[in-house]
Amino acid sequence: MLIVQKYGGSSVANAERVFNVAKRILATQKEGNDVVVVLSAQGKTTDGLIAKAKEINPKASRREMDMLLVTGEQQSVALMAMAINALGGRAVSLNAVQVGIETTNTYSNARIRKIHSERIENELEQGNIVLVTGFQGVNMLGDMTTLGRGGSDTSAVALAAALNADLCEIYTDVEGVYTADPRVVKDARKLDEISYDEMLELASLGAKVLHCRSVEVAKKYNVKLVVRSSMSDAPGTEVKEECKMERMLVSGVAADKNVSRISVLGVKDEPGKAFEIFDLMAREKVSVDIILQSNGHDGRQDISFTIGQEDLDIALKALEENKERLTAQEIAHDENVAKLSIVGAGMATNPGVAAMFFEAMYDAGVNIEMISTSEIKITLLIPRKDIDEAMIAVHDKFKIASVNMRKD
Repeated sequence: MLIVQKYGGSSVANAERVFNVAKRILATQKEGNDVVVVLSAQGKTTDGLIAKAKEINPKASRREMDMLLVTGEQQSVALMAMAINALGGRAVSLNAVQVGIETTNTYSNARIRKIHSERIENELEQGNIVLVTGFQGVNMLGDMTTLGRGGSDTSAVALAAALNADLCEIYTDVEGVYTADPRVVKDARKLDEISYDEMLELASLGAKVLHCRSVEVAKKYNVKLVVRSSMSDAPGTEVKEECKMERMLVSGVAADKNVSRISVLGVKDEPGKAFEIFDLMAREKVSVDIILQSNGHDGRQDISFTIGQEDLDIALKALEENKERLTAQEIAHDENVAKLSIVGAGMATNPGVAAMFFEAMYDAGVNIEMISTSEIKITLLIPRKDIDEAMIAVHDKFKIASVNMRKD
C-alpha cells in the first residue's frame, strides 16, 4: 500500500513529539507500506514568523510573507528526516520546488494546479520515506506561495490524489471529527464517519480539524481520508462519499471567530451597485460569505457582508479608495462578531430545524445579526463574546452527543 500521512504543528511541536511521530512513520513503513509524509511547521512557528514580520513591516506584501512563512515547514521536514535517520530509517526531505507542486499566482491563498510525482516515486523506489513540506507551492513566476492557514491538509490530500495513494491519514491533536469543539462542548462526541459534503461545510464554517479545500480535493478524486490523533491509536473518523450510518438531524456545530463584518452604507438604490462592490472584492482576492442587503430608503440602501479577519485591511482600503464610485456614504466594520453554524444532511428532510436553532439562541439570550442557509447548513452571525455559550446551547438543543447512530 501507498499511504500519505500528514502531521500538524502540535504533533511535531518539540523533539519528544518529533521522535514520537518518527516512530509512528517507521512502524507504518515496517508494515510493508510505502510512506509519504506531509508536515506542518512546528507548534507556534508560523505565528512567531508572522509576529517577526509585523515588527519589521506591519503591511508587508503577501509575496514576502510567503517567502518567510514557507521556512517553517522546511524546518519540520529536515528535522523529521534527521529523527528517522537517527532511528535507523531512511528518509529524505523535499520542499515544494523539489517535488514540483505548481500553484496559481495568488500569494497567501494559492491553489494547487499540478503535482509532479516523478521525484517522489523515484525516492520511494529507493526505499526512502519521503517527507514533503505542507502548506506551500511554487507559481509560474518561480515564486514560493502558500495555500492559506491549514493548507498542509490540502497538500496531503492533493499528493494522495496525484500518487493514487491507497489511504490518506490526517493526524492532529484530537482523535477525529467531533460533533462540536470538544474543548468548548464537554460532551461533544467523536463521529466514526462523516460525508464529504458535511465535512466540507463544517470545515468551511470554522471547524479546524480539516482545511476545507482538502475536503474538496478528497471528494473530487475520491481519496480515502481518515482523521486520527498522533497521540493515540484510536481509529479516528473516516470522511467518505456515503455514510452507512443513519443520518442525524444535525451532524455537527461549528464556530468561527476569525470573521469581520463590513457594511457599505447609503449606496444608491440602483442596478449594478452590488456587482460593483463584490467585483471589487473579487479583484482583491477577498472571499465573501454571508451577505445582507437592506430595503432601500430615500433612494439608498445598505449592503453588509462577512469576510475573514485576515482580509479586513485589504477590503477596507479598496472600499475606501472606491467609495465615491460606489456612491457609498460610509464604510463601517465590526470585528466583534463570530459565525455559528449547524450542519447535517438530515436537515434537508426534517422541517423545524431552523426554529430549534433560533429557539436555542433565544434561550441563551443571544442576539442574531445575520443569517445564511443552504440545504444542509444554517449559519448565524452573532456577537463574538457569546460564541462559546451559544455553541453549548445549540449542541444541547439538538442533543447531538446522545443520538443513537444505528447501522442501516
